[in-house]
Amino acid sequence: MGTTRQTITSIEVGRYTASLPLAYKIAHYFRLPIEAVFDFSDLEQEVRHGGV
Repeated sequence: MGTTRQTITSIEVGRYTASLPLAYKIAHYFRLPIEAVFDFSDLEQEVRHGGV
């Protein structure tokens, strides 16, 4: 992945948000779309309410 185990652990527990390239690499590794690997529910809610 080109990152440390600490970074992956931080992503898993919600202390760090992956960059788009890293998110793509993780999703690609599991052969899944990014949306299947990462939870975007907070962001989706923000977009729906005009927060972007």
